[in-house]
Amino acid sequence: MPDITVPAGAQDLPAYLAVPEGEGPWPAVVVVFEAFGVNEDMRAQADRLAGRGYLAVLPDFYNGAPWLRCVRSAMRQMFARRGPMYDHIEAARAWLAARDDCTGRVGVIGFCMGGGFALVAAAEYDFQAASVNYGMLPRALPEALEGACPVVASYGGRDRSLRRAAAKLDRALTELDVPHDVREYPDAGHSFLTGSRTPAPMSLLSKVVMAHGQGRDAAPEAWERIFAFFDTHLTKT
Repeated sequence: MPDITVPAGAQDLPAYLAVPEGEGPWPAVVVVFEAFGVNEDMRAQADRLAGRGYLAVLPDFYNGAPWLRCVRSAMRQMFARRGPMYDHIEAARAWLAARDDCTGRVGVIGFCMGGGFALVAAAEYDFQAASVNYGMLPRALPEALEGACPVVASYGGRDRSLRRAAAKLDRALTELDVPHDVREYPDAGHSFLTGSRTPAPMSLLSKVVMAHGQGRDAAPEAWERIFAFFDTHLTKT
C-alpha cells in the first residue's frame, strides 16, 4: 500500500493509503491514530479496513515530527474541539469523498486520543459513521454531540482512566436520538482492539492505570461490531 500526501490547506500531509482489492468505488474511512502517531500498528488497522472493503487513509497529523513533541498540543486541541488536527481530519474526509474510487460515503475511526477526535468529528463534519475506541469524552455532553452521525464505541472496563465513559456516552447519544452501539468489555483495558505497545517511559503507568492491552480476546467481537455498523451506515446508496 502506498505512502501518499493528502492536501490539508496550506500544506500537504504525509499519509498511508490502504486500498481494497478489486474494483471500486468503495466507501472510505479516515483513521485517526493513537497518541503515539503513525506506526506499524496503526497502518495494520488501515489494512484491516481495506481488507473488509473500505478505502482507508491514515494521515500523519504530526507531519513527521516525533510524537513527544506533538502530543501535548494534540490533546489540547482535542479538548478544545478546535485546531489544526480537526481541520486536517476534515481535509482528509473531503479528499476521500472526492476520489473517483470512493462512493462519497466516509466514516471516521479513532483509537485512544484519536477516539476523542473521532467523537467530536462525528458531530462537526459530514461523516456518515464514526467508530470511537476508548476515546475520551468531550466536555459539555450531550451538547457537544448534537448533530452527530451514527456512532459505534468500545471501551474496556478495566481502564480506570475512562471509568463510566461508555455509560455517559450511551446516555448522551440516547438523549440526542443518535443511532449508536456503545459497549464496555468488563475484562478489557485500554488499547485492547489493536497490538499497540506503550513506549517505555509510560509503560508502567499505562499498565497500572489503564490496563493497557488486557482483554484482547474481546477484540474479534468488537471489530465485528464495528464492521457491521460500518456496513449498515457506509454502504448505503
